[in-house]
Amino acid sequence: MATYVRFFEEIGMGDVAVAGGKNANLGELYRNLSAAGIRVPNGFVLTADAYRYVMDEAKAWEPLHEALDGLDPSDLEDLARRGRRAREIVYGAGMPHPLVDELLAGYHELQRQYGPELRLAVRSSATAEDLPTASFAGQQETFLNVRGDDQLVDACRRCFASLFTDRSIHYRIDQGFDHYSVALSIGVMKLVRSDLASSGVMFSIDTETGFPDVVFITGSYGLGENVVQGTVDPDELYVHKPTYERGHRTVLRRRRGDKAVKLVLVDGETGRTTRNVPTPKADRARFCLTDDEALELAGYAVAIERHYDRPMDMEWAKDGIDGLLYMVQARPETVASQRAATTLERYLLDVPEGGEVTVLVEGRAVGERAASGEVRVIDRLDQLSRFRPGEVLVADTTTPDWEPVMKKAKAIVTNRGGRTCHAAIVARELGIPAVVGTATATQVLHSGAPVTVSCAEGETGRVYAGALPFHVERSELGELARPATEVMVNLGNPDLAFSTSFLPNDGVGLARMEFIVSEHVRAHPLALLHPERVVDPSERAAIAELVAGYPDGGAYFVERLSEGIGTIAAAFYPKPVVVRMSDFKTNEYATLLGGAAFEPVEDNPMLGFRGASRYAHPAYEEGFALECAAMRRVREDMGLDNVVLMLPFVRRVDEAERVLGRMADLGLRRGEHGLKIYAMCEVPSNVVAIDRFAPLFDGLSIGSNDLTQLTLGVDRDSELVAFDYDERDEAVKEMLRLAVEGCARNGIHSGLCGQAPSDLPEIAEYLVELGIDSVSLNPDSVLRVTRHLHEVEQRIGRSPRPDPAGSAV
Repeated sequence: MATYVRFFEEIGMGDVAVAGGKNANLGELYRNLSAAGIRVPNGFVLTADAYRYVMDEAKAWEPLHEALDGLDPSDLEDLARRGRRAREIVYGAGMPHPLVDELLAGYHELQRQYGPELRLAVRSSATAEDLPTASFAGQQETFLNVRGDDQLVDACRRCFASLFTDRSIHYRIDQGFDHYSVALSIGVMKLVRSDLASSGVMFSIDTETGFPDVVFITGSYGLGENVVQGTVDPDELYVHKPTYERGHRTVLRRRRGDKAVKLVLVDGETGRTTRNVPTPKADRARFCLTDDEALELAGYAVAIERHYDRPMDMEWAKDGIDGLLYMVQARPETVASQRAATTLERYLLDVPEGGEVTVLVEGRAVGERAASGEVRVIDRLDQLSRFRPGEVLVADTTTPDWEPVMKKAKAIVTNRGGRTCHAAIVARELGIPAVVGTATATQVLHSGAPVTVSCAEGETGRVYAGALPFHVERSELGELARPATEVMVNLGNPDLAFSTSFLPNDGVGLARMEFIVSEHVRAHPLALLHPERVVDPSERAAIAELVAGYPDGGAYFVERLSEGIGTIAAAFYPKPVVVRMSDFKTNEYATLLGGAAFEPVEDNPMLGFRGASRYAHPAYEEGFALECAAMRRVREDMGLDNVVLMLPFVRRVDEAERVLGRMADLGLRRGEHGLKIYAMCEVPSNVVAIDRFAPLFDGLSIGSNDLTQLTLGVDRDSELVAFDYDERDEAVKEMLRLAVEGCARNGIHSGLCGQAPSDLPEIAEYLVELGIDSVSLNPDSVLRVTRHLHEVEQRIGRSPRPDPAGSAV
């Protein structure tokens, strides 16, 4: 008789035809990567030939043809009827006694290895599943907590029958696979007791943008089905692969999920089963993984990706009994890694500045796209037939059974789930936007109402009332000629860093710290250090909630700021990222939580206590120390030594010297560990005394907005005198010339990071003619200005760059 049971140690990637993609991957992991320290629970595969044996012995092929031939998958009622009949046929085929004997012999061997109380995970894997170009993820069934001979035989019969779930039938038709050629194998493996700990999904690529240099980890408490199916809002953590491989062990970025419930084992009348129970409040308030555990998983991901030589989608589980981490699945990532690297696509809402829009719900953005349509709220499976093509599907969560309808949706919105849940995975595969984890979508949104679903604004997805106009910008990058002048980008939002990095660029010329402080830190640094000085009790309570779980408010500030800046630096690594230290005005600082207690009221904050004047001043020196601690963490702990620091609004030379001395005292000494420090050239004194400023810095970056304002004596925030604000004025152009030539004369880098070259082609052209080293632009103008600068350089005969990837910074 043929052998239908093969243990993982006998299975590898060459065995997809008999083991299915999922189980072949498990065997590959167990056989080849266990020696590298990657833990994989042992098990065996009931091969695809066993399925064929079952069908042959029961003479079930002809009835199966009768059930499925001529099926129209768009008729959902007929699909459900025929699918149910097909499953009945396969389950009713039973299992021949010789096959049962071989199956149970494999089970008993695992019991000898793990003990008689062994519990099993029984996982199906089709022979057309988990391929590099088609995932088939979640199409067939998995059974957890299987124990005993009878339960195992029954679970395997149900796995075979799940080859004909409605979703599987529909998916195969869409993908062009023949129902009768595809077979199903079953993986039988030790169940990792993550019901007593945590589990989740991770990718060796960013799932939204396709950015390849991070490991993206999601996790929650309990068994992993909640994360996969979107029942919970999971924790999210990123690890930067290049610096990890250089020996730096730091989480790049994190977001704590709600993790409201966890899937656990319970005793029932018919044996062990699973159910969701509320997650204790203390557990919800912390991450389900420690940093060390997240870094261990990142190491697994790096090794697995290297072994398979492609981006991977993986599932992990922590055993609550032995406390160890295990890999329980690995398969090729099939969406983000398939995108064309030479085509850039951006969805942009066409809402006038100051225009009225209403945000109905927010959640996690999936897909970086936008779409409009009428809402269809679906509460139950039996309502799916109401769905009409082109509607926006709104549900509590989705399961693989919903996929025939999801394929017709303009967009998907769910109450629950994270960016690796079922709804998110299917939305990416279909190329439609999804907003998951909104909490209230099914209550707030109503069937028939027109909405716009936008995932084009960073990590936060939004559902707007009405059909808002939007357009798509598509750019071919493969043939874009690059000028010798370096083209960098201005960026403040870490959520946009990975996607922006795909623009042709030479790094970040201005990374604004203020956005990260206001959106990610949210509180004034001194209020975090001295909450007792905050007068408003509600603000004190909000600060206490922010810093819960941290040693103190300072630790919270340093971690949040460093992870925001670190995300931008990682996105462009190893290209330079110029980080401007905080440049809030006092009125802006005062709007942060607790800020009013620490900021004076000034008549003209634009010319007041801002920039470098704050850094060594007793009123802010503690806050500046936190900023410096965060930058040290980015450069030294995270290993992102491509970060260049820049001081804003430096009025006088002795002020620059004091601040540089203070930075050195705080561990940021210019020249040590390759640290470069720039200054903004935005005060006329910087230009007039450039030969005295230049020796103190490695470069000057012209801030054309403030330099124009101060040269012309025009308040750039005043509409009354806006007609006098013009970067093209001859006085301003002369200041630009003196600054660029002064930098060249002193042998330091010259750049410009203001608005002028983005908006005014003639200013960009003038800067090239002066020989400026770099210009830093808003992302939406990078392609246009890059082409223009190249044309200008060709006209004036400037030599092209010798190395397209090089940088003079």
